[in-house]
Amino acid sequence: MPDSDALDLVEHLEKNIPADSPKLSNVVAELRRTIEQEKEAYQESQEKLQQYAEAYEKLTAPALRIGVFLRWLEDENKSLANILVGDSEYLSEVDPAVDKSALKMGTRVRINEAYAVIGTVDHSQTGPLVRIAEVLEGGRIRLGSETPGGESRIVLLSSDLQNETLRAGDEVRLDSTGRIAIEYFKKSEERDYFFEDVPETPWSAVGGQEEAIRTIREAIELPLLHPDLYSQFEKRPPKGILLYGPPGCGKTLIGKATAYNLTKEYSKQVGHEVSEYFMMISGPKILNMWLGETERMVREIFQTAREKAKEGRLVFIFMDEAEAILRTRSSGRWMNISNTVVPQFCAELDGLVSLNKVVLILTSNRPDYIDPAVLRPERIDRKIKVSRPDKASATQILSIYLNENLPLDPELMERFQNDKDCVRQEMVQAAIEKLWSRDKEARFLEIQLRSGKTETLYRSDLMSGALLKSVVERAKDYAIRRAIENKDSVPGIRLEDLLQAIDKEYAENEIFPKSDSAEDWLKLLDHDPEYVVNVRPISTERRDRGGQKVI
Repeated sequence: MPDSDALDLVEHLEKNIPADSPKLSNVVAELRRTIEQEKEAYQESQEKLQQYAEAYEKLTAPALRIGVFLRWLEDENKSLANILVGDSEYLSEVDPAVDKSALKMGTRVRINEAYAVIGTVDHSQTGPLVRIAEVLEGGRIRLGSETPGGESRIVLLSSDLQNETLRAGDEVRLDSTGRIAIEYFKKSEERDYFFEDVPETPWSAVGGQEEAIRTIREAIELPLLHPDLYSQFEKRPPKGILLYGPPGCGKTLIGKATAYNLTKEYSKQVGHEVSEYFMMISGPKILNMWLGETERMVREIFQTAREKAKEGRLVFIFMDEAEAILRTRSSGRWMNISNTVVPQFCAELDGLVSLNKVVLILTSNRPDYIDPAVLRPERIDRKIKVSRPDKASATQILSIYLNENLPLDPELMERFQNDKDCVRQEMVQAAIEKLWSRDKEARFLEIQLRSGKTETLYRSDLMSGALLKSVVERAKDYAIRRAIENKDSVPGIRLEDLLQAIDKEYAENEIFPKSDSAEDWLKLLDHDPEYVVNVRPISTERRDRGGQKVI
């Protein structure tokens, strides 16, 4: 084994070699190289042996455990920690090298075989996601099923969640022990079944419906703007309003306009900006096949409304297609979801009695399907019918959609000396006259009754704001297509585009039900004749022949 003695001997020989003995010098030099190479090889083998020993020691050492830090014991030096390993709790020593400020409720820690804390570990990115049933005091929450008999349990909040505003219905992720909530997820359903954005919708954007708007403003706006007067008469504002009527006649638009305009008026009244919280809820979206889920969503809607109202905001609960969720309850052996949802809705609605900044608006095409318990006084106090537009209202609606910003027919503009208002008025009046025509071309439906009588419905009998908007949109398509095909022409909507759009719109809507559902279909359209036998469209061919039957 090469050592320092061998090198000392070589150095001695090198000093005493005669100058005239080159061969001996070469032999000594070769001996030095050999000794140095052997020494390097020995050192390398020792290093490899040390690495092997270290690797062997690591591989054979017991695995470190991972625990969760709960709290420090009442000790000034913070030497003992209460930790959780699996389902068991321990009082453990902490390595002095560990940063004690990093140890907080929910921190994952490394535990050696003596169950001493020797370091920290990052949180796992996975874990069970559970819903909060109740927020308790002392940094705790209750989890579990909201249905009777469901299992519940209480877990702790980690230090990261101590300052979060948690609510029932929110979700949290648990650590591996299942006893500490370490990550917070705001309830995802909020954006799924309702949205909050209210577009700028002045009352001028709602064509016609003056009676409905006046009733809504009297029922909702006046109590907020004149609370002292209402208090003097011991008059409380209505708790809820039902807007009902045929599809496409502005029920949803009126709801948005109510939220926007009422908030503006109330802000002026109190002298500072008040923000609204508009919850537009689609009835079918909160229907859920799982037991108790629909009821839970109903509770969340009203709980959110209460919280926002307490923050000083005007809250509007706008439930579209209310008949889908609040349908009349049934008896018998078959379970109907309305049998549990309707009582839950009524109970939550009764709980709003102390809040004067929450407005509930329901809309429905078939109010006769809604459970009477919902529509009774003291719950839904006002029932407002949104009717089909008459001729004057249709003129106003069509003028809103055919607005002054749209490019119009350059030839018509030139004829009226570029007076755009006159051109718009001319086009709107021509379109309205066509829609309200009573000639054979305007006949649309024949309704056969059991008495043998036949009623004829014209185009104007099926008028709606949505249809008028679609007519203008279709006319825009014609104008755009023409501008693309003839790039040299000046783009603009022509009167012919509007008239053609009217014919096309009604032609595409000639879709009718079978005779056994014709009566329900007519009620949906706001026509309620008794003993309907059949509904039959008047085709283009029959109109050309004066409406006579072709055998």
